[in-house]
Amino acid sequence: MKIFARTHQLPPRLAAGAFILSSGLDLAHAGEETAASLHGMAAGPYPFLRRMDPAVFVRLLSKGQIAVGTALLVPFVPSLLAGAALTGFAAGLLGMYLGTPAMRQEGSLRPSPGGTAVAKDVWLLGIGLGLMVEELRARGHH
Repeated sequence: MKIFARTHQLPPRLAAGAFILSSGLDLAHAGEETAASLHGMAAGPYPFLRRMDPAVFVRLLSKGQIAVGTALLVPFVPSLLAGAALTGFAAGLLGMYLGTPAMRQEGSLRPSPGGTAVAKDVWLLGIGLGLMVEELRARGHH
């Protein structure tokens, strides 16, 4: 596994990492209303989250975002690992999008006005998968 990120991987890693880290840092100071809202959105498509306290959920979400964002920003975190973390995070977001009918136009995968903010995170999935595929492919050539 290549230790340092390849130079051409840095722009997408930095863009996604800065965005996710900023979001995680913002969530670290979320109030009760924000925690309840985010928890409610996530608990619909992920029913196992209903048993979790909203404040605990947001605290864990914040720490997860900070970890993923940092892994992407630090160039000595292998791209396979950073890509896997980003792919998992993005898959969770897109699962929430697909599992919440109000986020999509009726009978379609196209986002409703309220779903655009989550649907746009498909770019995070693309970056994560791209990092992983490149590193796995490079392994096969060695």
